[in-house]
Amino acid sequence: MSEAGKSGASGLAVVIMAAGKGTRLKSKRPKVLHAIGGKPLLAHVIAAASRVVVPQHIFAVIGHEAEQVRAAVASTGVQFVEQTEQRGTGHAIQCARAAIAGYEHVLVLSGDVPLIRPETIERLWDFHCRENAAMTILSAHPANPFGYGRIVRTTQGSAEVEAIVEQKALAPEQEQIGEINSGIYAFRTAALLAHLDKLSNANAHGELYLTDMAGLLRSAGERVVAVEAEDAAEILGANTIAEMMALDARLNAATAARQMAAGVTIFRPETCVIDADVEIAADAIIEPFVQLRGKTTIGTDSVIRSYSVIENCTLGKDVLVRQSCVLADSTLADGARIGPFAHLRPGSEIGENVHVGNFVETKKARLAKGAKANHLSYIGDAEVGEGTNIGAGTITCNYDGVNKFMTRIGKGVFVGSDTTLVAPISVEDGAYIGAGSCITKDVPAGALAVGRGKQINKEGWAAARKAKREKKD
Repeated sequence: MSEAGKSGASGLAVVIMAAGKGTRLKSKRPKVLHAIGGKPLLAHVIAAASRVVVPQHIFAVIGHEAEQVRAAVASTGVQFVEQTEQRGTGHAIQCARAAIAGYEHVLVLSGDVPLIRPETIERLWDFHCRENAAMTILSAHPANPFGYGRIVRTTQGSAEVEAIVEQKALAPEQEQIGEINSGIYAFRTAALLAHLDKLSNANAHGELYLTDMAGLLRSAGERVVAVEAEDAAEILGANTIAEMMALDARLNAATAARQMAAGVTIFRPETCVIDADVEIAADAIIEPFVQLRGKTTIGTDSVIRSYSVIENCTLGKDVLVRQSCVLADSTLADGARIGPFAHLRPGSEIGENVHVGNFVETKKARLAKGAKANHLSYIGDAEVGEGTNIGAGTITCNYDGVNKFMTRIGKGVFVGSDTTLVAPISVEDGAYIGAGSCITKDVPAGALAVGRGKQINKEGWAAARKAKREKKD
């Protein structure tokens, strides 16, 4: 693809159709906001288009639940055109007329075709420029073309298209045509806008179809051509939840294959869920039934054991996440050891070589290098210093029913088992806390703190109680 296309200097714009409701999905959500691979359908298309054209030159045509769609992808930097009344794809381009008028060319993509690759968009654009066409159609040869409009070329092997014929209008001899229209196009903008108002709604649905531009331009003596996608799966859409999940499975398999090709070991990849934006370094190991979601990053030599779910986390090198852990919006430094059955809630910062063991929960907690919390503890709104050991059953009492408070624990502290730390509180470097303590005051450096009720032993109490019970009986 030319550098001019990427920079936008050639006057290339992209219009993404994203106004439809998706009635057949039987869902209140807009169709383009249904998610596969960890993000909405529309976000996948925007990501692919952004590899070809900078986002400021991408226009999403929105309509149904427009504000919801706008909010979902606003961070991508694309611009929006509103189609307040959905009257077909041709009408959508009419709504975008003012937005695209200053561009020499325009690519039209579908917001519900999430598997489209940047390379295929570039292929369409490059072919359009080479052929000097008014309209270029992205076509495909699916296994079953039934239901799609067919591409009728002027002669076999020719780039030029004579017509796009919808399924119901196919002549008997045309039913054998396997090449279909994807609904993805490139246009020379001047030619498009010159004939845009000639689109007719004289059809069963009373809508304006962009497909009809092929016939209009052809009749006007303009050049209409088609280029085939290398993989027909790229142009697949989804009209039902089942079809949506089929796309998700296809995308997930492609993502796993890409990761393995880059040196990641994934055992039983068909059992794992790996979102499209996940980054995994070579020599990491992913065991069966793992879920890696969102924008998770995993460093080299890290191991993620079965049934763990990791979302929007950054893991360094040589991190071990044992079985059945749940991690969200957290960072783990090199050499960290987590689980099994640990829960890292948002805001957890796990330092180098830190151990967070079985049934330990953290939230907005920072554990410095070499700290350990190996068993059955809750550490929330807390800072834990280097080399500190948190005993089993320790709890930071960070909430008083109204506000959250911090617990600060210094370096080299030993916190005995079954300790409750009532925040706000500080435990200074090198301090010891006796097991079973309830600590409500700051502990100085190097001090021993014990906060227990006094133990009382009543000799013979058990025998006396037994005798009294037997007497009653």
